[in-house]
Amino acid sequence: MATAAPACVRVASPFMGAPLRPPCHVISAILGPRRAGLAVSAAAAAGGGSPSTVLVTGAGGRTGQIVYKKLKERAGQFVGRGLVRTEESKGKIGGGDDVFIGDISDPESIASAIEGIDALIILTSAVPKMKPGFDPSKGGRPEFYFEEGSYPEQVDWIGQRNQIDAAKSIGVKHIVLVGSMGGTDINHPLNKLGNGNILVWKRKAEQYLADSGLPYTIIRAGGLQDKDGGLRELIVGKDDEILKTETKTITRADVAEVCIQALLFEEAKFKAFDLASKPEGEGTPTTDFRALFAQVNSRF
Repeated sequence: MATAAPACVRVASPFMGAPLRPPCHVISAILGPRRAGLAVSAAAAAGGGSPSTVLVTGAGGRTGQIVYKKLKERAGQFVGRGLVRTEESKGKIGGGDDVFIGDISDPESIASAIEGIDALIILTSAVPKMKPGFDPSKGGRPEFYFEEGSYPEQVDWIGQRNQIDAAKSIGVKHIVLVGSMGGTDINHPLNKLGNGNILVWKRKAEQYLADSGLPYTIIRAGGLQDKDGGLRELIVGKDDEILKTETKTITRADVAEVCIQALLFEEAKFKAFDLASKPEGEGTPTTDFRALFAQVNSRF
C-alpha cells in the first residue's frame, strides 16, 4: 500500500494559478463563524447511540494524518482508527492500538482494521518518485517512476477495490473516497507521471464505488496545499469545470474537514464532486457543510 509520505518528492501541481472569480456554474457555500458550523455538525451527529467507528486508510500520508487527528479530537462523535503500511508510518500518528498495519493489495491483511467499523475514509494513493540525476540548473523536466508493487493500477484501482469489497462485506454504512480532479481528461499531465495513468485508475475505483450500492461520497480534490484550514470559502463543481478557472487549489486541512463532515449529513450521500477553494481573504470561510453538500446534484 502506498501513502503520501512526507519523504516523497513533491510533484508540481498542474492546478496552480492566480485567483480568479469562478464562473456561475461553479457552486460555492458560505455561512457564519466556524464554531457555528461545528455546532451544526455536532447536532447532526447527536442522534443518539454510541459514536461511529471510522477507519481512515492512508493515515500516514499528509492528508490522512490530518483526518486521523480530527477524528481523535472528536471522540464524542467518532471512534477513530487508522490504517498504514509500515511501522514507521504508525509511529508518525502516535503508534496507538487503533492504528493498524496492512497492505491494501492483500485483503486478509486489512480485515482486522475493517472489522466493526461504521464508516470508511479512503485516502490511499500511489505516489510517484523522481528518478535520480535530475539537475534543475540544466533545464528540462524531471522524470518519475513508481516503485514495484506501488503502481497506480495496484494501489488506486485494485487496492481501493479491495477496501470497498471488505467494507461492503461487513455492512459499512458510508464510504468517503478522496480522488483528484482531472479524471475526465485522458491527456492530463498527472497521467503521464511514470506512465502510470493514475487518474484513469482512480476514476475506475470511483465508478466501482458508485456502482457498489453502498452510501458513498466521492471528493475529487484540486491541487493540495499544506496550509491551515477553515479560512477559505469552499467551491464545489463537477466534470472538472473548476479546472477551467484559476481557482483550482485547496488545503489538505480543508479536504480533511470535508471528509469528516460528509459522515454527518445525509445530503453528502450518493454524491461525487470536485472540491477547491477561493484564496484566503476572498469570500467567506465555509462552515455550513449541509448547504455545501445540498448544492451538489451529481452522483458521479
